[in-house]
Amino acid sequence: MLATGALIFFLVLLFMVLGVPVAFAFLAANLIGAAIIMGGIEGLLQLVDNSTSLITSFTLVAIPMFVLMGALLFHSGLALRVFDTLDTLFGRIPARLSYLTVAGGATFSTLTGSTMANTAMLGSLMVPEMSRRGYSTHMSIGPIIGTGGLAMLIPPSALGVLLGSLAQIDIGALLIAGLLPGVLLACLYCLTIWIQARIDPDAAPAYDADEVPRRAKVALFAKNILPLGLVIFCVVGFIILGIATPSESAAFGALSVVALAAFMRCLTLDALRKSLANTVQVTSMVFLLVIASSVFGQLMAFAGASTSLVDWAVGIETGALIKLLLMFGTLLLLGMFMDQISIMLLTIPIFFPLAATLGFDPVWFGIIVLLAMEMSLSTPPFGLLLFLMQGVAPKGTTLGQVAWAATPYLLCDLVLMVLLLMFPAIALYLPSLI
Repeated sequence: MLATGALIFFLVLLFMVLGVPVAFAFLAANLIGAAIIMGGIEGLLQLVDNSTSLITSFTLVAIPMFVLMGALLFHSGLALRVFDTLDTLFGRIPARLSYLTVAGGATFSTLTGSTMANTAMLGSLMVPEMSRRGYSTHMSIGPIIGTGGLAMLIPPSALGVLLGSLAQIDIGALLIAGLLPGVLLACLYCLTIWIQARIDPDAAPAYDADEVPRRAKVALFAKNILPLGLVIFCVVGFIILGIATPSESAAFGALSVVALAAFMRCLTLDALRKSLANTVQVTSMVFLLVIASSVFGQLMAFAGASTSLVDWAVGIETGALIKLLLMFGTLLLLGMFMDQISIMLLTIPIFFPLAATLGFDPVWFGIIVLLAMEMSLSTPPFGLLLFLMQGVAPKGTTLGQVAWAATPYLLCDLVLMVLLLMFPAIALYLPSLI
């Protein structure tokens, strides 16, 4: 049976190497594994029954709702209003566009939960303007790469919902646990920008900005940013106060975005159509991956592979901290070659039982996993965000320049990792209030 589990695992890797899409690679390996382990057609029928029950879970309702929230914010133009207002509020602060990237990116992360959407929007909005203003590569691209990953930590995190569903941990607690680490990481990014601007002022040249009266700034804030507090309250506040489950709060969040866009007269039929189409596309892909991942985990457990790996890891003569760091390093290494969902599919059946055996809090460990995957997105040489940013960067920008710009922000991620190890309450305090 153990050999069959190893066969399923290596079949997945083989299909990926051959260029088969991730979901279909897992499904093909699952079909072969189910036929071998569970016995012919009966095993395949059991696989179909399990798949149906997996995607009818109420907890997964949060995923399409969060995707819809982000799509509506983008296509209705509400997100662009936030950036324009923040640009006005920052006035003549040195390197203000870099700070604006962090502030706007953190705000957009809070409202969308999509890392790729966050990075793509920041890149398309900010890079051309920062290049025109004479910002150097590390002051323009670096903050965008760093801030793009905040959507993985700051609730609502679509990947966090998926992680909680697959690892069978409290999704509400996991979402709330990412809030303080995400805000702290944004502050570390701002500190990095301040240090870089002090060392090399020419990297972010100052330029004149129109002086806006304080009353006008307050009016802009009240009109374009303050109303978004309703969305944040519907998502985060409802969970903390115990008014709604994560799935219900996600629905309230999507409804609040629709109401807000309608109230501000930017909700059009075209925006609704594009948002719904985007939601269907992303949700279909995610649900297919949920089926593939969960069945894969069930087969690995049935074959005894997960238990054997956990027993082997526990038996290694090292401390729990060293084993945690090895898992963290494995996630970073996998992130250089695979996308985050694929990493979760491969590691959750092994890492979370091991973490439980070592006595780690599952919610705290979930934040560590999300942080590792956030770092892996911008880890050279194959981090997905590096390629995305090279695509929107000025012509002639090399991948090496993009990777170098991302390095200080990766160091900030490591600092947060150390702080979470020293002070677990950074992640666990807010969930304790639920």
